[in-house]
Amino acid sequence: MGTIDEIADRHVVQFAEIDPVGATAIGIAGYDHLMNDLSPAGFAAHDDLDRATIAALQAATAADEREQVAKEAMLERLDLSSKLYSSGATNSDVNVISSWVQHVREIFDLMPRDGEEAQRNLATRMAAVPDAYAGLRQTYLQAAANGQVSARRQVLACAEQCAEWSAAGSDFYTGLAGRIQATGALRAELDRAAAAATIATAQFGEFLTSELLPLAPERDAVGRERYALASRAFLGATIDLDEAYAWGWDEVIRIEAEMRQVARQIVPGGSVADAVASLDADPARQIFGRDKLQEWMQAFTDQTVAELNGTHFDVPEPALRLECMIAPTSAGGIYYTAPSEDWTRPGRMWWSLPDGEDVFSTWKEVTTIYHEGVPGHHLQSAQTIFLRDQLNRWQRLMCWVSGHGEGWALYAERLMDELGYLSDLGNRLGMLDAQLLRAARVVVDLGLHLELRIPADSGWHPGEVWNAELAWEYLRSRVQVPDETLRFELNRYLGWPGQAPSYKLGERIWLQAREEVRQRKGAAFNLKEFHSQALALGSVGLDPLRDALARL
Repeated sequence: MGTIDEIADRHVVQFAEIDPVGATAIGIAGYDHLMNDLSPAGFAAHDDLDRATIAALQAATAADEREQVAKEAMLERLDLSSKLYSSGATNSDVNVISSWVQHVREIFDLMPRDGEEAQRNLATRMAAVPDAYAGLRQTYLQAAANGQVSARRQVLACAEQCAEWSAAGSDFYTGLAGRIQATGALRAELDRAAAAATIATAQFGEFLTSELLPLAPERDAVGRERYALASRAFLGATIDLDEAYAWGWDEVIRIEAEMRQVARQIVPGGSVADAVASLDADPARQIFGRDKLQEWMQAFTDQTVAELNGTHFDVPEPALRLECMIAPTSAGGIYYTAPSEDWTRPGRMWWSLPDGEDVFSTWKEVTTIYHEGVPGHHLQSAQTIFLRDQLNRWQRLMCWVSGHGEGWALYAERLMDELGYLSDLGNRLGMLDAQLLRAARVVVDLGLHLELRIPADSGWHPGEVWNAELAWEYLRSRVQVPDETLRFELNRYLGWPGQAPSYKLGERIWLQAREEVRQRKGAAFNLKEFHSQALALGSVGLDPLRDALARL
C-alpha cells in the first residue's frame, strides 16, 4: 500500500480529481476549469475515498515519528469525515456561512483573472454552476426524504443570499465577468456563463424557498448526539460538553471583570460603555473609507511581520508577503485564505464589510490582525505549506482543524498581549472584547444546541432554557459588535454547531498543551522553541497534537 507519505500524497491527487473546488481552495493547480459533482453520487465518492484511505493507513506502518504524527492526524480526520457522512449531516447541511450554497459562489473569489487561460477557466467553471446547483438540489431532496433537513432559519437565510448574489444591480457573476478585459469569442463565453450562473443561483434560491423550506424544522438545536460529533470534528478532541459549558460561564465572568478594570483606566471611574464611546470618538483611532482601512491594515500587517520575524518567530521568506483585502461580499466578518502550493497566490486577510459601513475604529481591529495574520492564521498556515521536507502533501494542503487553527489564532492574540504588543489600553480592550465574544460563543452555542438551562446563580434569566431570542439578548448586551454583524454571527452559530466554541476551547487546549510541555521540560522550556515545534507538526486534531507534543 506504500508508506504513510505515499498514501497521503495519493489521497490528495484523488481528492483533487473528485473535488476541483477544494483543489482550487487549497492551491492545487490544474482544476480551476472544473466544478464539483454535488449530486448524491459526488458526495458518496468523497466517502469512498475516505474509507479507502483509512484502510490503507491502518494497514501501513509508520517509518518514524514524523510519519506516525501524519498517520494519527489522517486517521482522526478521515474517520470523523466518514462518521459525519454516515450520520447524514454532510449531505443535508445548509448553513449561512459554510455550506455548498456558499462554496459554489465563493470559489470564484480565489481564482486568478489575468491571462486568457485564467479567464477561460472562469468562464468554464461559471458555465458549470447550473449543473452544480442541480446536483445539490438532488442531494438536499434525498437527504430530506431520509428525514435530514437543516433548520428553517438557515434555509431561509441561504435563499436570501442567493437572491442577493443574483439580484439586478448587485449581481456577482455578471460583475465578475464585466471586470475582465476580454474580446471576441472569450468575451461572449464569459457573458453567457455569467448569465447562466446568475439564473441558476436565483433558481436555487427559489428551490430553497419553495421546496426545502416547507420541510425544514423550526427547531434550531441539533441535539446532544449530533453536537458531540460536530464538536469532535471541529476540535479534533473529545471534551466533556457540560464541563465546557460551565467553564464558558466562568470565562465570561473573568473577562468582563478584566474589561471593567481596563475601562476605568481609559475613562477614570467609567464603565465599559464609557470607554468604548471615548475610543470610538478618538480621531487618532478613526479611519474613514474602505480604501483607507485597507491601507492601514496592510501597513500594520507589514510592520508586525517585520517586528516578529527573527525575534519571537521565524517567518518563512515566502510568507513575509500577506495581502490585506476588502472582500467582495457584504455578509460581515473577517477571514483568511492560505497561499497556494506554489506561492503564486499569497496568503490573504479578507474584511467582509456590511453595506454602508465606512467609518472604522482601529482599537477594535489590532487584535484581529494578529488573529488573522501573524502570529495567527497566516504564520500557522504559511509555515505548514512551507515545510515540504517535513510534512506530506495532505498535511500541508488538506488538513485544517478548526480547534487547532482558530484556537492557535486566539492563543496568538493573548500571546501578543503577553509579549507587550497590547500595552495600549484601547487595543487591549479590543482584544478583551474579542475574547469575550469567543467565550460567550461557548455558552451560547452549547446552551442553544444542547437546550441547556441558564445557571440558577447567573443573575440573568436563571433557570430558563436557551433559545435564539435569549442568545440575541445575551450577545447584544455583552459584546461591541454592530447589530447587522451580530445577527449574522448568531445565525452562523445556529447553523454551524460546534464551530464557534472551537476558538475559545481550542485556545484553552493550546494553553494546556503549553503548560504540559513547560512542566515536563522545566528550566529547559523555551517559548519560541515550543511554538516552532508545535507549528511544525502541521494542523492536527488537538488530541493528536497533545499526544505528539508529549513524545517530543
